[in-house]
Amino acid sequence: MTARATPRVLTAATAALLALGGLSACSDGGDGGGKDPDRVDVVAAFYPLQFLTERIGGDRVVVGNLTKPGAEPHDLELNPRQVGQVVDAELIVYLTGFQPAVDEAVEQNGGDRAFDVAGVAPLLDAAAGGHDHQGEAGHEEAGHEEEGGGKDPHLWLDPTRLATVGDKLAERLGAVDPDHAADYTARAGALRAELTKLDTEYAEGLRTCQRREIVTSHTAFGYLAEHYKLEQIGLTGLTPEAEPSPQRLAEVAREAREHQAGTIFFETLVSPKVAETIAREVGAKTAVLDPIEGPPAEGDYLSAMRANLQTLRTALDCS
Repeated sequence: MTARATPRVLTAATAALLALGGLSACSDGGDGGGKDPDRVDVVAAFYPLQFLTERIGGDRVVVGNLTKPGAEPHDLELNPRQVGQVVDAELIVYLTGFQPAVDEAVEQNGGDRAFDVAGVAPLLDAAAGGHDHQGEAGHEEAGHEEEGGGKDPHLWLDPTRLATVGDKLAERLGAVDPDHAADYTARAGALRAELTKLDTEYAEGLRTCQRREIVTSHTAFGYLAEHYKLEQIGLTGLTPEAEPSPQRLAEVAREAREHQAGTIFFETLVSPKVAETIAREVGAKTAVLDPIEGPPAEGDYLSAMRANLQTLRTALDCS
């Protein structure tokens, strides 16, 4: 893994196209692109927002995803075609502070077509759900004070928050397509029921665990940890590819031993090498805990969350 020393920005060519404000999306293949007069053209910044929009929009929407499957959404750079998707969309669903290139494209071309899910409810601080390492040696290298002003963008890992975002998204879709507003509201209600069931499964499944500490490759799980009364110990901060300092690695190893952590979690879109190093150091095993920033290999958001629950129950010795 390599740490990124400079912020991600749009390429000069893309920025120039943005300034023109008239770039049209290509319609030949790929996600999104092209206007369908019978449906609402929506562009989502990354997978959980795509999932939400498709479930609430149903057959009334066409949803393009700016982040391709298998790509790390934190690293997203927009090419001219993707900028064209933003320009042409009737609604842009994004989360400010998570993907700087998307923020810039929306700022220059989004206008009143942008729906920022970060504005639905206050975001948690980056240290929520775990230790606050502010001021410790290696803190800056671990990346805890990164994008979003130290706010954690991973709100979708709390299904109750995602349900609230869904309700607001239904309202916004209804404003774009008022003839079908009732349908959007009904689908958001149905999704809320599914997310409420998922929330209950998590609350019951994690209620009686012998341990409540999760050692993760990066601090993506603050919402999950706070909502279900777990404690997150992150190897790095909000950026998954930031390289932890030797001091931070030593601190995490000490905490893992203290809490007798039997599992070190890594995620699907970045290298597991650091997690494997800590696991060898403390005599633990590794397992995947998916932050669901990209589409799962199988199933959808709901099935990925349930797979995470089973992984947590095994690792934390839940009865």
